[in-house]
Amino acid sequence: MTGQAVLVSGASRGIGLAAAKALAAEGFAVALNGPLDDDELRNAVREVRSIGVAAVAAPFDVADLGKHEAALDAIEAALGPLTTLVNNAGVGVLQRGDPLDVSEESWDCCLEVNAKAMFFLTKAFAARVLTRTRNPEIFHAIVNVTSSNAVAVAVPRSEYCASKAAAAMVSKIWAVRLGAENIAVYDVQPGLVETDMTAPVISQYEDRARAGLTLFPRVGQPEDMGAIIAALASGKLPYTTGQAISADAGMLVPRF
Repeated sequence: MTGQAVLVSGASRGIGLAAAKALAAEGFAVALNGPLDDDELRNAVREVRSIGVAAVAAPFDVADLGKHEAALDAIEAALGPLTTLVNNAGVGVLQRGDPLDVSEESWDCCLEVNAKAMFFLTKAFAARVLTRTRNPEIFHAIVNVTSSNAVAVAVPRSEYCASKAAAAMVSKIWAVRLGAENIAVYDVQPGLVETDMTAPVISQYEDRARAGLTLFPRVGQPEDMGAIIAALASGKLPYTTGQAISADAGMLVPRF
């Protein structure tokens, strides 16, 4: 056992569940967050427990900032002090289309979940970690999952892009603030990844990947992202913090 315990937000499925399983394989005790205490979240917890680690469900809406402290209290009562946070919970746009047609509701939803919730859950996590006497041999980290759209525009999802750009800056802010406290902060920016969120357009993504949009001619899988997240959270990139990891098969490499 590593002595590490992690909260993974948005862990019922997709990248979050893949990250939870990869972290469990590294010996982390895992709290899996989802918005509801439903079968999907309970099944995810069972999958992680089958790896042989302690795992608990942590159902709460990350956008409800008033629930953060109670949720963290419950997790730590079950697993012990948290050492690690993976901010993966996110939402897409309510409707793809022209930025001229974006609704205030869709804008607010993206910014609230993808950036504001990430900032304040990180704040709540960091505040309690900093009150403790920590074992210097145990690596502490925050891994944020943003998107290639933090830097690359997708016109039909403009509000999503804006929210992920904000989230990328949130990562930098906390990296700077927490560096002196020996807490590493990373920003994983997935590119074309096959998830429920991308299911409506995944065939287009696959065609574009094969046509050369990505340097590796395939779309990514949640397990690819999970492996990256677990490596970062485990301290396998020592003497690093504040990095944005372009997990996009080279999609954003400048070229002619």
